[in-house]
Amino acid sequence: MFRRLPLSAAILAVTVAPAFAHLNPEEHGSFMAGVSHPLFGADHILAMLAVGLWASQIGGRGLWTVPAAFVSMMTLGFLMAVSGIALPFVEPAILASVIGLGLLVGLAVRLPAAASAAIVAVFALFHGHAHGGELGEAGALAFGAGFVVATAALHMAGIGLGLAIGRFGPRIAQGLGLATALAGLSLMFG
Repeated sequence: MFRRLPLSAAILAVTVAPAFAHLNPEEHGSFMAGVSHPLFGADHILAMLAVGLWASQIGGRGLWTVPAAFVSMMTLGFLMAVSGIALPFVEPAILASVIGLGLLVGLAVRLPAAASAAIVAVFALFHGHAHGGELGEAGALAFGAGFVVATAALHMAGIGLGLAIGRFGPRIAQGLGLATALAGLSLMFG
């Protein structure tokens, strides 16, 4: 067995690619980099799914106005960042969005669709700004289009999840919302 170990180790060393914590700078401005970026951050995934869950709880016009408001204001925040317009407290606001959106779902807060859209729009501005601020010199248009698509997909997943589990009563969605808020707290202290 030990005689094969050096050969196995050599094969493994030749075939394993190096691990990178961040995307290759030449690829960072691509559409796929934009798609993948929100999918690799717990804060983004939790907030986007919570928007969809909350929209499913609100129902009616809120089913599409809440996610649309998020995507629209996120795009504005992104454009602000790539244009060099600073926005204070971006990271704390993103963590607050995870906690706040989780609580809104967990407490099954029912507001008019316009008020709900306004709440998510404020959070979205910070999420978009963070995406634009991380972009650097890379191609903004392709990256921005990618993260808009990924964000909308996460919203749709949250809506689908909310509608599916809503058939079993509101408690499951509320539990997921409270778990989201707790996960946001753990991100703050972790």
